[in-house]
Amino acid sequence: MQIALGIDCDVAAAKTYVENFPEAKFICKDIRRISTRSLDEKIIRRPGEFLLFAACAPCQPFSKQRREQRRNDLRATLLGQVLRFIRRHKPHFVFFENVPGMQNAPQEERIFHRVVQRLQAMGYIVESRIVESRVYGVPQRRRRLAVMASRMGSVSFPKPTHGPGTRKAFSTVWEWIGDLPPIGAGQSHPRVPNHRAAGLSALNSRRIAATPPGGSRADWPRRLRLRCHDEYRGHSDVYGRMRKAAPASGLTTRCISLSNGRFGHPTQNRAISVREAASLQTFDRSFIFHGNLTSMARQVGNAVPVFLARAFGREFVAMASRC
Repeated sequence: MQIALGIDCDVAAAKTYVENFPEAKFICKDIRRISTRSLDEKIIRRPGEFLLFAACAPCQPFSKQRREQRRNDLRATLLGQVLRFIRRHKPHFVFFENVPGMQNAPQEERIFHRVVQRLQAMGYIVESRIVESRVYGVPQRRRRLAVMASRMGSVSFPKPTHGPGTRKAFSTVWEWIGDLPPIGAGQSHPRVPNHRAAGLSALNSRRIAATPPGGSRADWPRRLRLRCHDEYRGHSDVYGRMRKAAPASGLTTRCISLSNGRFGHPTQNRAISVREAASLQTFDRSFIFHGNLTSMARQVGNAVPVFLARAFGREFVAMASRC
């Protein structure tokens, strides 16, 4: 594949994209403010070549945790924006990826279903499926809704490469971050790009020190516990520590924050660094992220895991070769 163009309104994400994909063009602008014609000169169509649009709105409006407070989130309409560009440029293939909740939004928000219906009306064969990222070698228990569309014939999903029924076991946390040098909370490594960890308060430092590998706040002595958790058993992953020999929980946009999930380092008394989070998303170590800590964590957490993208990319290439 040759990457032709990226679109995002996030300035830091744009800088990250441009550095890592210098051969591609980039539009740093709200997609709702971009005309479909403006892509004409940026997408060069050559005989015998195929065009793929890979797109998705931010997943937060569709997530289970935020569904109630995000009913009026305008970002939920961005998925429909893609249809404008598909209608004009008629790509051979389309790929969407998002949280499973996207297909289960309240009736008045069934944007996903309307998008599928319109794709079908434009002549696309559309297939959707909830996939486990770890079956494609991603060291995370990350379930995603994948949508493949083609106007060139039938659609086939990539076969699992890891787990039961394959020759490879699920990838583990330690396989991907075990070789990175140790750093402390609030520190950056001088020679490893993006190997930077968020700071911890004195209290949270004592909490992570009291958390065993794979453990959680349930392992703390009473003096370290939060009052709000005395009668509450939900969100058990928050303040948790990862296990070395198992996949991680699904990373979020706050994947470097100890209090926002099971993001504690397996052996060091801190949350994982940006580089470790990127590694668990199967990014190559040469991939550089830009922005402040919050921005980099958001880019990593929002990203399609590289190995998941690769599996689907190879499937699209195979589909094109059969045309």
